[in-house]
Amino acid sequence: MHAIHYRYAEVDGRRLFYREAGAADAPALVLLHGFPTSSHMFRNLIPLLAGRYRVIAPDHLGFGLSDAPPVEEFGYTFDALAGLTAGLLRGLGITRYAMYVQDYGAPVGWRLALADPAAITAIITQNGNGYESGFVEAFWQPVREYWQDQNPRTEAAVRQALTLDAIRWQYLTGVPDESLVSPETWNHDFALVSRPGNDRVQLALFADYATNLPLYPKLHAYLRDSEVPVLAVWGRSDQIFGPAGALAFADDAPSAEICLLDGGHFLLESHLGATVALIRHFLRRRLGWPVR
Repeated sequence: MHAIHYRYAEVDGRRLFYREAGAADAPALVLLHGFPTSSHMFRNLIPLLAGRYRVIAPDHLGFGLSDAPPVEEFGYTFDALAGLTAGLLRGLGITRYAMYVQDYGAPVGWRLALADPAAITAIITQNGNGYESGFVEAFWQPVREYWQDQNPRTEAAVRQALTLDAIRWQYLTGVPDESLVSPETWNHDFALVSRPGNDRVQLALFADYATNLPLYPKLHAYLRDSEVPVLAVWGRSDQIFGPAGALAFADDAPSAEICLLDGGHFLLESHLGATVALIRHFLRRRLGWPVR
């Protein structure tokens, strides 16, 4: 078993927490988490990959164990989160890497790729959307209303996503055997988003999510022009980003490998083994990275 190191780095005056494992000279794989979690979502994945790759999993600012300055002190946008992630990777000497993106990790990852296309060796997207066709409207309608007009009514609707019940719903919806998902997950995430002031951090990012959709055409052009290898491994029953979001990657990356598994939004909780096998074989076939 390879050791996992729990580290902090200062980037632009902000303290970021990250998990790191694997040999320093191994191919680099960067894991970018989604809402409402942190690098904690990769706690079981990292040990299964560290023998083959150098794995880096940061907590975005405002999440997990990274700094969480109040909104009065920091402008929480996806541009800002991507900039901090880029600074962290520079500080670690990582200039070429594959990335695994999920949920919020996707718009962070897309910005990294667009800013430095040559740095990205491959993309693994696990319910990390890059197409409007992936949005499940029952979930996104109140968020879209919040984008259009931030008022007490629309804010109250999106605040529901910060409740324990809503976070539990994200983890369990679409999972055939709910007993596979540890209650630790939603309780851990709920405790962190419930810290004083963190609700306003999350509201700021909900509002800024609107900036991701205009970015999609640039992402699609990047996929076409770069021909970067893409693996879309998706929970087909995700009620946030539906399977159409996975299938759409083939529009601009015709050689994309698309795998729909019988799960929900957080596949690593219920389908860890299947996801790891797909990642290993994808990286071996497409990049020649070691599989054993």
